[in-house]
Amino acid sequence: MRRASRELVSPLLVLGLLLCSCVCPGITELRAPPDKIAIIGAGIGGTSAAYYLRQKFGKDVKIDVFERGQVGGRLATMTVQGQEYEAGGSVIHPLNLHMKRFVKDLGLSTVQSSGGLVGVSNGETLVFEESSWFIINIIKLIWQYGFQPLRLHMWVEDILDKFMRIYRYQSHDYAFSSIENLLHSLGGDDFLGMFNRTLLETLQKAGFSEKFLNEMVAPINRVNYGQGTDLNGFVGAVSLSGADSGLWAVKGGNKLVCSGLLQASKSNLISGSVMYVEEKTRTKQTGNPTKMYEIVYQTGSDTHSNFYDIVLVATPLNQKMSNITFLNFDPPIEEFHQYYQHIVTTLIKGKLNSTTFTSRALEKFDLSTILTTDNSDLFINSIGIVSSVKNDNPQPSADGAYVWKIFSHETLTKEQILKLFLSHEYVTKQQWLAYPHYKPPEKSPSIILHDQLYYLNGIESAASAMEMSAIAAHNAALLAYHRWNGHTDMIDQEDLYEKLKTEL
Repeated sequence: MRRASRELVSPLLVLGLLLCSCVCPGITELRAPPDKIAIIGAGIGGTSAAYYLRQKFGKDVKIDVFERGQVGGRLATMTVQGQEYEAGGSVIHPLNLHMKRFVKDLGLSTVQSSGGLVGVSNGETLVFEESSWFIINIIKLIWQYGFQPLRLHMWVEDILDKFMRIYRYQSHDYAFSSIENLLHSLGGDDFLGMFNRTLLETLQKAGFSEKFLNEMVAPINRVNYGQGTDLNGFVGAVSLSGADSGLWAVKGGNKLVCSGLLQASKSNLISGSVMYVEEKTRTKQTGNPTKMYEIVYQTGSDTHSNFYDIVLVATPLNQKMSNITFLNFDPPIEEFHQYYQHIVTTLIKGKLNSTTFTSRALEKFDLSTILTTDNSDLFINSIGIVSSVKNDNPQPSADGAYVWKIFSHETLTKEQILKLFLSHEYVTKQQWLAYPHYKPPEKSPSIILHDQLYYLNGIESAASAMEMSAIAAHNAALLAYHRWNGHTDMIDQEDLYEKLKTEL
């Protein structure tokens, strides 16, 4: 009896499974995964893309990551007296959930931002100077600006609250085919409006005064993005969130996240410069002609080429930064000539000359960061004491000299350095094409350049930041996965926030 029932159940079970696969929603047959994927660029965008692509496509896909410089890209360090210091953006926001997850998954350690007292100079005097007493700072802010600082904090918090929706969308595997669609899904027409208006227009419309915008808002943007209030409202909000407390960094350097993700993704690093990408038809082992992408690259004086099913470009499509040519695409791939700002990072160990920033006689000058206003006649965007990547507290030398990091648009002259410092030693500098020059209304580059060719760095037109690159990488990986498998229902879905809010 038992044997007969088992023989009866088996064909019924098979029949049930066959019927279910035909009529049950949400069950789709996956296409065979790609054989090879290429990623051009090993910065935070490229390495996190490799990490997410490995998660989606599985262990058998070969992933090649091309990098002509150092792994980490614009996450780089500079050395002063044997100690390493962050050369570019050095802090991460506590709500940057991708970066937090990477650090946890990779087993890295963190250090808290050392903070310190901040002052704002217009070149003649300090228009604002922090106190070590919290209540005194509150009184100063209210006395000078009323309740505008509180209103600005609430404005930024509201934007961050809506922006956090992206993590839920991505945890449910939803992807977006354009930057505009992604922004609209987070904050609707308000976010798109901010993207296409200056921060000045946005905040003036909200009732903020010119004095407050010049003395409080513009200086923060100048240190973060080299611009005042003429950048777009969205990147302005990202910049202002960087004034929050709880900022942190990766111990040993933020670039360790990139090398860690590269290793965790089991990708193959190719140290070479990509020259061009061309679509070609190849015959695979199955015998069917297949559209693929040939990448021609240079290592030293040698030229090589490989074929790939999917290609992700994770470096700015700017001739000075990547100079990649796309050959024989029909229609041609649209060219974007986004201008990236030239920023010079200078590290100087020395004793600061406080009279450069204020004509007022001071008993003690204990500011650790000095920001500058838009109308300042100073030749720098900011200057601040920095810690090495292994320490969370700045360490002075025996004579009281600190290591200061200066951001400026031009290389500092000897005369300018002598104006900034009473005495100094060990000057080192690095020039960057750091981030886009924001000039709204913005037009974002396409994410989908061709059938299986994707571009990550277009998200920098909305805002350039480590977390934004990680978000773009996750989105591109999901987009590539869904388009490879024909999952159109997972791309550009309307009203995702309301849909996911009602899910159990």
